[in-house]
Amino acid sequence: MLKAGPAKKVSIYVGEDHQYHGQSLYSVILDFLFYRGISGANVVRGIAGFGADHHLHTMRIERLTENLPIKIEFIESPEKVEELLPKLYEMAGTGLIEIQDTTVVKPSEESKKKGPQTSIPSLRSEGKAKLMRIFIGENDKWRDKPLHKALVESMRANDIAGVTVYQGILGYGANRRIHKETTLNLSHDRPMMLSVVDTEEKLRSYFPILDGMVQQGLVVLSDVGVIKYSHNYQGEERRKVARQ
Repeated sequence: MLKAGPAKKVSIYVGEDHQYHGQSLYSVILDFLFYRGISGANVVRGIAGFGADHHLHTMRIERLTENLPIKIEFIESPEKVEELLPKLYEMAGTGLIEIQDTTVVKPSEESKKKGPQTSIPSLRSEGKAKLMRIFIGENDKWRDKPLHKALVESMRANDIAGVTVYQGILGYGANRRIHKETTLNLSHDRPMMLSVVDTEEKLRSYFPILDGMVQQGLVVLSDVGVIKYSHNYQGEERRKVARQ
């Protein structure tokens, strides 16, 4: 968080149509500053200007598609600016970067319109679990319902921690028949994979249900390490107490 005292004001001048890896350069720079913890940044668009190539850019009606000048500006501590400069140099390309010494008299504060909030640190826990992967076909059914959807619903009903369904674009199974997605045949039986992580006890208790639903497929179990982040750990503690 920016504090009162000596600081640096950084201004980056680029063109509106400048790109960085296929995206608008000013947008990429703004995202970079945001996710690197910069206290605040502004983007303004000029209505006229020219750069090193001495090509005049203007917002006149007959030239609405012109490459107008863009300025990204932020204020941060000298240490933080020094840390970010190498990447900013790379991203700015042919643009201009200006740095000025400044003094922060009063740093900005977070809005309090939503009322005071207590910052609760996230709870990080580690442990061991099992990863179960289920390989089936997109056209597989269970009681006239797509099997992958039925499996997700049954896992939810049996308190399995979570499941993610992946749709493959190419693959083959025990029958050696190629399954793929093609432009001319979108209804082809594409491969599907369900990825589930939970305790071994919980997954093995689900096996009888799985046996009754999957007629042809492959199930793989693997040992995994789990790192879990929980934001409402106070609420979790209350629920634990209520269960005891």
